[in-house]
Formats: sequence, structure tokens, C-alpha cells
Amino acid sequence: MNREKAIEFSDRWKSAKYERGEAQTFWNEFFQIFGVDRKRVASFEEPVKKLGNKQGFIDLFWKGKILIEHKSLGKDLGKAKTQAIDYFPNLSDEELPRYILVCDFQNFELFDLEEDQEWKFELSELSENLHLFGFVIDDFRKIFDERVELNLKAGYLLGDFHTEFEKSGYDKKDMEIFLIRQLFLLFADNTNIWKKNLFLEWFDSLKSPDLIGGRLAYLFQVLNTPVEKRSKNTDELTKDFPYVNGEIFSQSLEIASFDEVMREKFLEALKFDWSQINPVIFGSIFQASMNVETRGELGSHFTSEENIMKLINPLFLENLKNRFKENRGNRKALEKLHGEIANLKFLDPACGSGNFLIITYRELRKLEIEILKITGSFPIVSISQFYGFEIDELPSRITEVAMLLIDHQMNQLHQKTFGSAQFNIPIKKSANIYKLNSLEKDWNEVIGEVNYIIGNPPFLGARNQSAKQKADLKTVFDNVKGAGNLDFVSAWFLKSADYMEIYPKTQTALVSTNSIVQGEQVGTLWKEILDNMNFEINFAHQTFKWSNEAKGNAQVHCVIIGFGESQKEKKIFEYETVKSEPKEKIVKNINPYLIESESAFILNRSKHIQKGNLEMTFGSMPNDGGSFIFTETEKGDFLQTEPKANKFFREFFGAREFLNSEKRFALWLKDVSPKELKFMPKVMERVQNVRQLRLESKREATKKLAETPTLFGEDRQPTKEYLAIPQTSSEFRKYIPIGFLKPNILASNKLGILPNATLYEFGVLTSSVHMAFMRYVAGRLKSDYSYSIGVVYNNFPFPEKVSDKNREKIENLANQILETRQKFPDSSLADLYNQNSMPPELLKAHKNLDSAVDKLYNDGKIFKSDTERVQKIFAMHKELTKDLLSDEVGKKVKPRKRTTKKIEVKTETKKSSQETFDL
Repeated sequence: MNREKAIEFSDRWKSAKYERGEAQTFWNEFFQIFGVDRKRVASFEEPVKKLGNKQGFIDLFWKGKILIEHKSLGKDLGKAKTQAIDYFPNLSDEELPRYILVCDFQNFELFDLEEDQEWKFELSELSENLHLFGFVIDDFRKIFDERVELNLKAGYLLGDFHTEFEKSGYDKKDMEIFLIRQLFLLFADNTNIWKKNLFLEWFDSLKSPDLIGGRLAYLFQVLNTPVEKRSKNTDELTKDFPYVNGEIFSQSLEIASFDEVMREKFLEALKFDWSQINPVIFGSIFQASMNVETRGELGSHFTSEENIMKLINPLFLENLKNRFKENRGNRKALEKLHGEIANLKFLDPACGSGNFLIITYRELRKLEIEILKITGSFPIVSISQFYGFEIDELPSRITEVAMLLIDHQMNQLHQKTFGSAQFNIPIKKSANIYKLNSLEKDWNEVIGEVNYIIGNPPFLGARNQSAKQKADLKTVFDNVKGAGNLDFVSAWFLKSADYMEIYPKTQTALVSTNSIVQGEQVGTLWKEILDNMNFEINFAHQTFKWSNEAKGNAQVHCVIIGFGESQKEKKIFEYETVKSEPKEKIVKNINPYLIESESAFILNRSKHIQKGNLEMTFGSMPNDGGSFIFTETEKGDFLQTEPKANKFFREFFGAREFLNSEKRFALWLKDVSPKELKFMPKVMERVQNVRQLRLESKREATKKLAETPTLFGEDRQPTKEYLAIPQTSSEFRKYIPIGFLKPNILASNKLGILPNATLYEFGVLTSSVHMAFMRYVAGRLKSDYSYSIGVVYNNFPFPEKVSDKNREKIENLANQILETRQKFPDSSLADLYNQNSMPPELLKAHKNLDSAVDKLYNDGKIFKSDTERVQKIFAMHKELTKDLLSDEVGKKVKPRKRTTKKIEVKTETKKSSQETFDL
């Protein structure tokens, strides 16, 4: 529990009075004091019959734990307690809460019904009474830990059996199908698909391992045969199994060969209570458990559900729930809503193990149950409303079975709520999961129209893509320049946009690495979707950390982007840090950098957008294979045998040396004479190595450089003092450290250099205005900023019409920064700009400069935030570039060929043997 958070909470709500519109936010923030996501334990407006059989709604209900009634300030809290107790007669024993809490924002009254105790205190006293709510965090942790432990144990049990099964030499492809069938059997044995523990009893009766493989093959056949068509000689135990259908048991498999260890491992799995598994995450755990290397990572699979809700809530679920709340007294309106929900169709075009589809289906069924509590109608939401594409066979099979499992669990919930339910055994309805490469297929030909496209496509960066993946990306982007530098995930964004051109009412929301809203990828991808195809971003989560089920990719910096035809209300979810909770903000427009601003496309430019500005280049590139570059020790050893070379050594700075004050040197032979070379055999040996390296290159331009082996491949070294900016810098620095270097220090191509720069250019570039712009538009190298001249510097507008007085002021403040740095001669730039060790006087010098630069851009006023700074820069950029012709990446050679075509006459699409599979 966090006392500081409680104090902040009390201060924030000290003036709240009215219940309507504020209470739910109040309680969401209340639970956050304890580090608990309210959605995971409690629900708002829980429908319950009161005394007299009147319909009522509990303000906030954590079943079995606490019932909360909230009133406006001044209302009688005693009556609120009576209202809470009126709900009790129609709650089941397991739903009855131990605690009642009534509140009017400023006053709390907590009742412990088990211990017959009560406490009353004011909002201002909350921080002193946090101990009363210890059960919130304790029970949340207990519930979460129990769920984690159960699912982990299930994964380990399957993994242990798989390890032994693999040793038997069983066919790998058949093994995947075999194990998925076992998953279904294990689940069915504990969830009333047939008599409880029937399969356990059946399996345990096979005492000899030699019998198991053949008997299992026979059982598969029985499960795939309608009861009336089975042999009359079927034994008593086997004939009790129902007909399953759904093609789960239709495919013939190699007969497994069990030994005693395999039998014991499987029997151990059978004795586990599989009714408690969570199909939402079990698919990924099941996959991971099949690999000994990934089995130890199973614990990382338990945080994705909350993140998936971040996508489906703003896309559609929140709207459906709000409509339910608004119409809960209008049966006709609820019946209409119910019908609409039952007609929605969802597609995950890279579904993996199906988590997005599973959670979406579960949430729709839960909402349907709430509707049915009021209307008394029949359930009509079905897993057949769900579609998935998956290129790999195992996850596609897992998805189809996992959807059947969650369907059964929701039917059980319906039965528990209403006393009866229609179960899907024999299987009559299933999710539409297609094993195919969704980047190759025309989606419209496979599935027709859907309402929502959701998911978490593969994240591979440009350098990590296979040849086939690069070809798929090229197919989708066709003639769009710069597509070769895009992340693989971008193909699904554009493919979805193509589909939405055919079906404009469809909305898409996908998870991606944040790289697609940074650097030159924005100009390539989003100019195509937002500018050329006229779609808009309707909601977005800015960068946060996502725990991803993909192997080796457990923690990545992600964004969620929902886009399609423009919607009236747009939402940005902002994060103070990548680990913090999001704060929702209603905005008029969301640009591709995911801030509130007009759409801007910062393209990769070869020239600065303002004529007359200094041109930045990168430093010199040796292209020497390391022959000209030396550490300080290597230089000393070299001079022992070649002392005449000393005059040709220069300090050589890349980003690392510049930031960390490290020493590195280069042989700079630009002015060496042939005679001098003749008497330096060790230097000549290095020159010869460079010549040979260049001759062996596959690039003609590099081969040509072999003609001048004494020179760097590219010489951009200034002859006067110059400004240096490191190409990469830590994301944790408020300012990228930049500074001046003397011309005798060689700059490598890892430094951006600005020859002839003055203190004024240094001042503007080291300001928060430039740094904010850089943070939004720069690419990333891992999580570090990657400063691109073409994307960042060439698109950054300097202030216009600056007076001599203001210019002089900027120069003086910039010089104060340099003078402050000199007070710490033993500290590197990395040390000086570390967020934990930055000297206060240096920070103050920067803040003074920030204020002065802000005023140049903002009519003499200081910006309130980085967002305001970037909004101003984007507006200036748009004005400066509206008539600018340039060779930016993103400019198309000719119209791109769309990947989706209209089908004039559509019939119901059925799975073909080429596009789906049999289990």
C-alpha cells in the first residue's frame, strides 16, 4: 500500500461532491492506491434483484469480498448501507461479501460483517486508515498468484509429458495434433463435457503401457463417431464418451508407443483439475511448454490480458458497455443491442494462439449475460463470429481448440447464472481459423466483411526479416519508396487499410512496436494510410511496455493504434513512463506520432527545410576494416616499432568516445608523402590491407576507393571548429549531450557534425524544443535515440525573424552551459547528463536556456509541456513544407497496387481443404 498515493488521491478528490460521472473514476483511482487494477477484481453496476424482486444495480461489486454503494455528498449513508443489504437475498452464498463500504466522496463508512466491526473516517484521513483495506491487495495477490500457479502447473505437466513423448521418436507433426487432443480430453474430463473423471478412469484402467497407444487411437475414433453409428461391441467405459464432432478427432495419426514413464507423466497430468485453466493465456503456455528452452519463461505469459483490454475497450467494448448502462431500463433497446452484438464479426489476421479472439469472445459473452439478466432472452453470441489467420499450423490448431474451451466455460457461466445452458457438444459451431499467409491472401476472398480487425502481428525489424518476409512486405507495399526499412508489423497495418477501403465501416486496432511511429517509418507507412487513403487514427496508446508471448521477446516497447474512418471522439492514452498507468485524453486529432496535432509526416530529406541554414553531415567514414583505427594501448605498441608515424595520428571520436571521454585514434594519412610512406613499412602494411579489403568488396563504389588506400573512404572533416551530435544516445537523458570539437579531432560517421556552427545554433539545438521534437520523430536503436540528419535535423525549423538582442541572449545562455561543464573536468558528458548525477547548476543553466528558446517560438511565452513544443514545431513544419518539392522517402513512383479487391457477388465463404485443416 502506498501512503503517498493515498495523500495524492485525497488531495485530488477533496472538492468532489456529485456522484454522476465521477464515481467510477474515483473508485478506479482508489484501487490504484493499492496497485490493483479494479477491472481484474470488481465490476461497476452489477445487476441484482432487490427485496420485492425489483431490479437493482450495485455501484461496485467484488463478489465474495466487498460491496460498495456510492452517493453524492450530503446523502444519507445509513440509507446507502440499507440499500446494500437489500441486495443480499438474491446473492449466492459464494457471492455474499464480507465487507460493505458506503461513501459520498468525502466520508467513508466500512463494515466488516464477519467480525461485526465498523469504521468511519473522512477522505482526508484515508492515508491513516489504509490498513483497513489490506484485504484488497492481499486477496488480489492471492487470486492472481493462485491463477498463475494453476496455469503454470498445467504448462509444466504438459511439458514434462511432451519431453518423454518426444524421446519415443513419435512423428513431430502428429505429436502436435496428439497433444492438442490430450488438452481437449483433459479439459473435458473436469468441465462436464462428459462424466467427471471419465477419461481418468478410462486411462487408469490401461495398466500395461503397451496397450495405451492402440486404445487411444480407438478412443479418438469413438469420439469422432455419432453414438448411433458406433459398434455395438464398444466396451462399457468407452461408450460413455459423447460424440464430439468439430473435426478434432477426425485425422488418422501414427499410433503412439507409451512406456511406463510416459504413462505416469500423463496420469499425473490427468489428476490435475483442468477446469481452472485459463484458455486466454493457455495457448501460449501450451506452445512454450513444448520447448524445454522456453518452459522456464512460462511466468512471463500472465500480463498480456490486461494489455489486450487496452485495445478492445476503446475499439468497441467500452461503447457497447456504455450503451448497456444507458439502456438498462429499456428492454427493447437492450434486445436491439443484443442483436447487434450477435452480428459483429472479428478478424485477427495474425492470430498466433488466439489470445485476442479468446478475450474478445469472453467479454462479449459476459456482456450478453448481463443483458439476458434483464431481457430474459436466449444467448445468441457465437464463436462462429470470430475469424483468424495464422501461417503456422500449431498455433492455428491451438486457437481453434482454445476457442472451444472458452466457449464451454462461458456456457458454464451461463448455466451457473440462469440454471441451464445449451452446450456446444457435439460441436456445431467453431471459430473460423485459417492456416494461411495473410500477407499473400486477399482477405475479402477468404472471409468477406468483418466489423473489427484486431491483433498483435509479428514485430520483426527490417534487419531481422527473412527473404520470404521481405518479399511479403514488398508485395503489400508495392511501389512505395522506403518500404524496405519498415518493420514487418507495418504490412498488417497497410493490408488492413486496403481491406477497409472495400469495407469503410470496418475499424482496425493493432499492437506494434513503437518504431512505426518514429523516424522515417512514419513518412513511409502513415503517409500512405492517412494521407493517400484518407483514414484517421481514432485512438492510440502511446509507448508502454508489453509482455509478449513471442519467444525471446518478452518485454518490448509498444503502441496500440486504432484507425479507420474518422470518429467524432478521439482518445490518446498517455503514459508518464513506459511502466505507468495510462491517462485518457479526449482530443480533436491524433497525428502519426501519437500526439494531439494536425497530421504531419516527417520525411527523410536530403536538404534542410529552411534555405540558408547550416547543412549537417555525418563525420568521416574510414572504410578500412579497422586498419587505421587504434586504442590508446594499440597506438603505443604501434609507435614502438613505427615511431615516425606519430605525427599522423589524430584523436578519433565516434558517439561513444564523445560521450564517455574515451580515447581512440586514427592514422590520418591525407597529407603523407610517398617518401614518408616508404620509410614507414608498418604503415604501408596497413595501407595495403585497406587496399585489399576494398578490392574484395562487392560494391563497385568501394572497389574504386582502392585507388586511394591512404585516405578514409569518406572525408568530411571540417577545417574549423564544429558542433558534434552523437548519432545514438540513451533514452534516459533529458538532453542529448552536444558540443564543440576542434578541427584536429576527427569525427567518425557516428557523429553528426555542423561546421561553422555558432553558440546560437548550439543553443537552439540543445534546447528542450529541439529535444522534444527529436524524441517524437527520431528512430530508435534498441531503446536509445537514433539521431538522423535526414529525419530530425533537416526537418527541424529554427526560429524565424530573431532579433540581434534575442540572438545574443541565446548565445550567452548557451555559453553558460559550456562554462558550467568546464567546472567538472573529470566528468564525461555521459556523467554530466545522467538523470541521476546531472549537476544542479548544469540543469539550471539548461532550464534558463529552455525558457529563452521557448519564447522565440511561442510569442514570448514559455511552453507548458513537450507536447505543446512539438505541436508548435509540427505547425511550423507544415507551413514551411507545403510548397516544398524534395526527394523524400515515401514519395511514390506510381499508384500502389491494392491487396484487396471488391467482390461484386459474395456467397457464404466455406473453408476449403487448402485453406484450413482437420484436427
